[in-house]
Amino acid sequence: MTDDDVRLHILRELIASGTAPSVADTGAALDVPESDAAAAYDRLAANRVIVLEPGTHDVLMAAPLSAVPTPHIARMADGRSHYGNCVWDALGVIAMLGQDGGVETVCTDCDAALTLTVRRGALAPTDAVVHFAVPAARWWENIVFT
Repeated sequence: MTDDDVRLHILRELIASGTAPSVADTGAALDVPESDAAAAYDRLAANRVIVLEPGTHDVLMAAPLSAVPTPHIARMADGRSHYGNCVWDALGVIAMLGQDGGVETVCTDCDAALTLTVRRGALAPTDAVVHFAVPAARWWENIVFT
């Protein structure tokens, strides 16, 4: 088992069920001891591949997917929907799954509803404006807020 196997298992479970697998579930699915799965979760978190709930092995984020509800919903053409960690990640979910879809979100400045549409791998024209409140170099100081 490699850390990539664990990451892919987490992503596949999030896509299939909307729920991140526990360390025990991952160990069982990959036929490895739970302690090995836990160590992989720790390495993935240390390398900023996943984000864990502090003090636990509960997955909060496995980019581009969020394991908890967010205001950034990727709605796929096949009827499925997934939470993104941010609007960019929600667009990334659509790209990752290679489908047409849309992102439903809300402007963090004025709370207005915002819908972005992706068709044939391209973002449809929009008059939305991008603003980064936190410089990229500081995102990991509080990645959940960012």
